[in-house]
Amino acid sequence: MSLSVDWRDIKYNETFEQEVRGLERRKASDPNCSIADLEGVLQHLYQMDGADWIGRGEVQDIIMAATIAAYEYVIAQWKAS
Repeated sequence: MSLSVDWRDIKYNETFEQEVRGLERRKASDPNCSIADLEGVLQHLYQMDGADWIGRGEVQDIIMAATIAAYEYVIAQWKAS
């Protein structure tokens, strides 16, 4: 794998893991946090992702994709439990 691809994977994985940890901490420490709350944030993230008409740049696109994936993952895990 070339270095130009490597940093993208590293950034994606780093962001995904940070978001999942943060969401799990929030879920554990905030009794008012619900699946509906996370789904609301996820809907907002989808809108922000689709509203990229001026271009965020590659790094911000990677961060957005990883953040959305983390929310989807945590919501799916929560619903499955």
